[in-house]
Amino acid sequence: MNPRTLFRTVAVAEALTWAFLLLGMFFKYVTRTSEALVPPAGAVHGFVFLCFVVTTAFVWINQRWSLITGLLGFASAIIPFATVPYERWIERRGQLSAVWRLAPGAESPRNLLEQLQASVLRSPLVALAVTIVGVSGIFTALLFVGPPVSSS
Repeated sequence: MNPRTLFRTVAVAEALTWAFLLLGMFFKYVTRTSEALVPPAGAVHGFVFLCFVVTTAFVWINQRWSLITGLLGFASAIIPFATVPYERWIERRGQLSAVWRLAPGAESPRNLLEQLQASVLRSPLVALAVTIVGVSGIFTALLFVGPPVSSS
């Protein structure tokens, strides 16, 4: 999967999980009919949010985004549905490539982050497994800490 497709897919998934979470919150807080959707929607959204952050960082390295562009990518995950307009914006600016810059046989890495990315691109299945374990570990730790405490 190329950077453009990966980023677009995860950006859309993040927006969809926002919709799922907001639907659950609607039933819980507005209609007061059910709280049943909030825990699964929150869990799915939280997991996809973490995946979006990891994907943003990975694509940021590949695309050599500026600090502002990368930070806006992270910030877009916090605002409901903002990942999709953000993805469209960077696509229009020509900042989403269809190739991995550090793939085997392409450019040589110039720093530690680029070396890490080149390593991931050389062994994508190993990297996928490590990423899933890492994101799952963070997700599990966050579940252990518990949900945010509401002030109501």
